[in-house]
Amino acid sequence: MSPAAPPLAVTMGEPAGIGGEIALQAWMARDQAVPPFVLIDDAERLRTIATRLGWAVPVLEVPDPRAAAEMFAAALPVLHRPFAPHPVPGQPDPDAGPAVVAAIETAVALVRDGLASAVVTNPIHKKTLYDTGFGFPGHTEFLASLAGPTVRPVMMLASPQLRVVPVTVHVSLLRAIEALRTDDIVAVGEITARALREDFGIARPRLAVAGLNPHAGEGGEMGDEDTAVVAPAVTALQVRGIDAVGPLPPDTLFTPRARPGYDAALCMYHDQALIPLKALDFDGGVNVTLGLPFVRTSPDHGTAFDLAGTGRASPASLIAALRLADTLARRRATPAGA
Repeated sequence: MSPAAPPLAVTMGEPAGIGGEIALQAWMARDQAVPPFVLIDDAERLRTIATRLGWAVPVLEVPDPRAAAEMFAAALPVLHRPFAPHPVPGQPDPDAGPAVVAAIETAVALVRDGLASAVVTNPIHKKTLYDTGFGFPGHTEFLASLAGPTVRPVMMLASPQLRVVPVTVHVSLLRAIEALRTDDIVAVGEITARALREDFGIARPRLAVAGLNPHAGEGGEMGDEDTAVVAPAVTALQVRGIDAVGPLPPDTLFTPRARPGYDAALCMYHDQALIPLKALDFDGGVNVTLGLPFVRTSPDHGTAFDLAGTGRASPASLIAALRLADTLARRRATPAGA
């Protein structure tokens, strides 16, 4: 009998947010094709949440995450990382910042050591981490730093209906326009096409490249960025053998008629990508970091401080992130052609 596959490593996220609650709910939905996971968190904090909300979740501390797969059916396995004080729901405390960061570092180390198959991160509160000296814009950049100096991370939001990849991410719209470069579009497109082939199993990925301006610039009448910056990137991707088209008018790129024509949309800035994805499938959307030497997914929502402590937060996006992480990790672990 072959040994059980390593579990997924799930981080605590912002402890004043909904991360603990949706992780508990994900375990309660384990009979709905939720893959085994080990949660890196304070076990006593989780017991307190479950008791307060009236959820019968046995929380079991495990010294070794490899035991998680075998015991997952009976209890929520937790790699106990105590910290104090525990923040009040909805009231982030910078004192918890080091534990949040350490959980992410631990999850990456587990995957590197073969003790976990993928990293699934619960949402963090960036402002709280910034106040503790966290020197990265967010999860994506921090994970890239843990992966190595040559890694270029790319953020994809994926759902059964749509995959989107922003070229510029967590910067202002003005800064995004100023920072947009042909070479960056090409690099992001190459990483996206490779991930679609290797991780998503799409033999010949099709990329739709969004224009920056209304109507993709209308031939220069609404800005020349599309002809001067975006169009040359599309040509360069085509020269590299990638099936890319564009720049395409953003206002029609995400219609029901257009979406079946591509496997991922390359977008020029954050909201151009995330608004259509979240409008189409907020609960089923998953944040996937491409370009890493390990699989990482996350829910596509934030900490939801307004829902923290109520038990009303939906675990759907976390469950989708768990399922996708398991699928991608299994594909990576399967030799090509097997």
